[in-house]
Amino acid sequence: MSAMSARHDVVIVGGGLVGASLAIALDRLGRDVALIEATPAGEVPAVFDERNLSFAAATVNALTALGVLQRLRHPTGPIQRIHVSRAGDFGRVLLQARDYGRSEFGQVVVARDFGTALEDALAACTHLTRYRPARFVALAGMGEGLRRVRIATADGETELETPLLVGADGSNSMVRDALGIAVERHDYAQRLFVARVRTSRAPDGTAWERFGNDGPTALLPRGDRHYGLIHGVPEDQAEAVAALDDAGWLAHAQAAFGWRAGKFLASGPRSAYPIVRVLAERLVAPRAVLLGNAAQSIHPLGAQGFNLGLRDALTLAELMAQSEDAGGDALLAEYVRRRQPDRERTLRFSDGLARLTSNPAPLLRPVRSAGLLAAGSVQAVQSMLVGGAMGFAGDVPALCREVAA
Repeated sequence: MSAMSARHDVVIVGGGLVGASLAIALDRLGRDVALIEATPAGEVPAVFDERNLSFAAATVNALTALGVLQRLRHPTGPIQRIHVSRAGDFGRVLLQARDYGRSEFGQVVVARDFGTALEDALAACTHLTRYRPARFVALAGMGEGLRRVRIATADGETELETPLLVGADGSNSMVRDALGIAVERHDYAQRLFVARVRTSRAPDGTAWERFGNDGPTALLPRGDRHYGLIHGVPEDQAEAVAALDDAGWLAHAQAAFGWRAGKFLASGPRSAYPIVRVLAERLVAPRAVLLGNAAQSIHPLGAQGFNLGLRDALTLAELMAQSEDAGGDALLAEYVRRRQPDRERTLRFSDGLARLTSNPAPLLRPVRSAGLLAAGSVQAVQSMLVGGAMGFAGDVPALCREVAA
């Protein structure tokens, strides 16, 4: 054990999307924050790849208020309408932002560009200590109003003391395991392929979602005149799809999606991810809290994962601004009370939609069709969908409600 030790107001394990966003929010409050990052200085974490992130309007507002989106180096793709349909079913959903007095429902950002913007924002923080490359090793007991945490760096092991430990280290969270928080797992038996594609029709602000028996296919309008393609396939077909050449891949994706966006002409590199829902059975422990994928990794259908995780982080920051004790029982209980409804609502939406739309049972066809017809024509149903899609449903952090500049 190294003799080196330090104390911080908050220790965040995980420098990905949610952990970095929380660090930036807390720096604005003047909190002494430690960020434990696996990636060395000068490198971008692997999570910031060519995936396309769909930022709800509430997320756009918050990240603008935090000064992050202004640091993007490439244009974003506005989502001005959402089109949802299912192969073989009647009905569709077409939501127009202008019908709700808005110019857009949200924006599409390439993860790599967002990672660079976060890195620039972190570099500008004045109350932040970054341990990198470093990894969480173990909990080292409790003190009076403190948790002790051991981390490993290039110089050996270091012990940190903090009133609040934040686990933002992903779906395989070591912090969650060390806290003894169990998880519920559900394997959707699907692999999600992600790529950039060019079609014969340039993006016009429409986000397309097409469901089929084998899984969902979505096209998100990027800011570079390409679409972000997201295509789910059954796990037993994944290796065959991965082995397709570019022409075969484009033909496969075209057959699943259809021709609404024109002919698929070219594709960038593909990446693939298994789809597994991982839910922590508890969000908090004494002087510790789980955020983002460490708390819940959900089906990507509806693109709500990061949006939900950011609301986790900003709610925590908001509560910390109102409390002297960052990790006290009262604060953590209030955090759970505020986050539980949003979490449960988002989980029901993403999981229910995934199960219903991927079930090929003929008896479900009229149910799905009726649901699409209702969502496409009943104003109350549309308003509910829009409120959730934009991230404004329920008790959300104040930064999410601020109008983006």
